[in-house]
Amino acid sequence: MKILKIKKSGLAAIGICVMSVLVSCNDDFLYEEPLSSLSADNTLVSVAGFETYLTGLSWAAREEYSQDDNTFFITNFPGTDVGEDAGAEYFTYRNWISYLTSVTPEVGRNWNWAYGTLLPQANTVIVYANKEENNGIWESDAQKNAVIAEARFYRAYAHNFLANLYGGVPIVDTILNVPKYDYVRAGRQEVYEFAKNDLEFAAQWLPSANQTAPGRISKGAADHLLTELYISLGQYEKAIESASRVIESGDYRLMTSRFGSSQSESGDVFSDLFKDGNFNRSSGNMESIYVWQFESFTVGGGGTRDGNQAVRNFGPFFVRILDPNGVPNVPTDEMGRGVGRVRGTVYSLYEIWNDANDIRNSPYNMRRDFHYNNPNSEYFGQVVPPKTSAEDTLRSMYSYPRKIEGEPWNLNNTSGRTSKDVYVYRLAETYLLRAEAYLRNGNTDKAAEDINALRARANAGLISPGDVSLDFILDERARELLFEEPRRRTLIRMGKLVERVKQHGLLESSRNTIQDYNGLWPIPQVVIDANIGAELEQNPGY
Repeated sequence: MKILKIKKSGLAAIGICVMSVLVSCNDDFLYEEPLSSLSADNTLVSVAGFETYLTGLSWAAREEYSQDDNTFFITNFPGTDVGEDAGAEYFTYRNWISYLTSVTPEVGRNWNWAYGTLLPQANTVIVYANKEENNGIWESDAQKNAVIAEARFYRAYAHNFLANLYGGVPIVDTILNVPKYDYVRAGRQEVYEFAKNDLEFAAQWLPSANQTAPGRISKGAADHLLTELYISLGQYEKAIESASRVIESGDYRLMTSRFGSSQSESGDVFSDLFKDGNFNRSSGNMESIYVWQFESFTVGGGGTRDGNQAVRNFGPFFVRILDPNGVPNVPTDEMGRGVGRVRGTVYSLYEIWNDANDIRNSPYNMRRDFHYNNPNSEYFGQVVPPKTSAEDTLRSMYSYPRKIEGEPWNLNNTSGRTSKDVYVYRLAETYLLRAEAYLRNGNTDKAAEDINALRARANAGLISPGDVSLDFILDERARELLFEEPRRRTLIRMGKLVERVKQHGLLESSRNTIQDYNGLWPIPQVVIDANIGAELEQNPGY
């Protein structure tokens, strides 16, 4: 059973009650108290009420991914070293100068998700849990602090997310009952420090992985994100310690043998990690740390735009491929129906795969061959030959990681969506974060050990300490986490976006137009314009 089986009507009420906290009226005689509503004043008066809000927070966090069809994907992949636009009508980071501005859609949407959805709900839980009149509802301080810790994790997640994309941003640590028009930007390091403090509290009070339901936050998730924050703050010893708490806790381990519902099928341990039903600990998956839950035929089980949209965005528009007689391919349960929104680069699809034994590049994990699949075609089952049309090769038929494939959403294979869950954090990334911290702290021996833990699982050749560099870690992240990690945020955080796009970007126009100032996103212009009580400074270059 997944945690996000909740009704949309309840979620809408949570959103409304958060807004009711933000705006109030001075005319008391106009105030009505709907006693059956999910307003904060009515709901956050019992442990069960706080659990309702924490479930809403899980939903709000998943909206980063499912708020619409493509914001998550455009935000994280095209215009990086691993991805680029595919379709001719898609035009994002092909020209950085003209595309990335303060009015670019995803620049505003991500800001609005963090400040308008996740932070208000997290702060509502924190403020109400600390109210003196609620002291009597808790069985112990530990119970109260665990609730606050989960909300503080999400608050830290949002601030880290914002700082990684935009640099310095306003810190929002409470709820307001009047409009505010004089926000100012805190320094980027100050934002990281604020998020770090939240996470240190969260890591102390959150339950272990074995005590949490799927989709809920555990101590390991807090320590994983804390590792990234410590690296951003230059506190490498602390980053090593927090990552080690996850790796050596006994709660997690890299999966090195077949497991779960797919172990009787053809495949390998890496493909098992991405099979439907194998994302959560109930399947035997001890590598999973934090997972967004998706479930077909369940109201609220898929977010605003129902389902996992990876197939739609990453999958080629294969139904546009015709056999020699003009018969088109058809959507299938296995491949779904992609529209070729984002494709891999030469770097991510070919150049990084320099070890023939690496199972992450096996046919179970990378789809490189295609067949005519329409039963009405006389070429049914035959291999589709290489195409010469740019539209075909860029958009309709290209290699991709099979981790995006899954059971179609609501069993509709034309939907372009699946019911597959989504990793936010898994232990493989914790190893890579610790390797980065070791490298930055001058210990390449230990960094190589952590990288080799993943390479040994993948049956790839082991590396020596002299091989370790930030670029090698980014290469290994691409091999292990391709189309999983939010790549743009990783590159911005590491200060490598501009350099890596110039080196590995797919399109010449993208490589030639990216500028040094594109290492951060602009602040949305609508936000600057609305903040009439103080100057909200724009990032240089925009």
